[in-house]
Amino acid sequence: MQRIGLFGGSFDPVHLGHLLVAQAAREELQLKRIYFIPAAQSPFKPEQPLAPAIERVRLLRLALAGRTDCEIDEQELSRAGVSYSIDTVRNCVRRFPEAQFFYLIGADHVKSLPQWREADELARLVEFVIIPRPGQPPVEPPPPFRGRYLSGFPLGVSSSQIRERVRAGRPIDLLVGPAVAEAIRNNGLYL
Repeated sequence: MQRIGLFGGSFDPVHLGHLLVAQAAREELQLKRIYFIPAAQSPFKPEQPLAPAIERVRLLRLALAGRTDCEIDEQELSRAGVSYSIDTVRNCVRRFPEAQFFYLIGADHVKSLPQWREADELARLVEFVIIPRPGQPPVEPPPPFRGRYLSGFPLGVSSSQIRERVRAGRPIDLLVGPAVAEAIRNNGLYL
């Protein structure tokens, strides 16, 4: 059975923390592939304006260049509107009916899982892989959700911190990688 990781998020912008999480998940869970799924709009952050989808995808392509175990899945961008995980997971189950799915989420989302759209079906279709946040104690997923914590590579960096650094004119190269940093500068993103 194929083991596939689903990594949704705004990736606004993608950073090395995202890449380290994907690497840890691939190694710890023996995943064949990880799909990075940029959201059109998060239901948890409806007021947050995002960089244009085309720019976020371009940055993801730069960050994932040469990675044969990672792929960008643009299904949520194609659907537009608010991105619901259940719609994405159902689509993946149709595309890969023999696969076992692992859905990566930040530890800060664990408590809200019962409020996610069609939560019971989501709990049945995927096992959640919880990304620890440095300095925060682990929180077990509430029933009926199944989940486990990643043990490797927690990094205390966020996309919002990177956007703030760009606005403040501070360097971001070591947080996003040189190619992504150059693309952000060249396209005037996050100013």
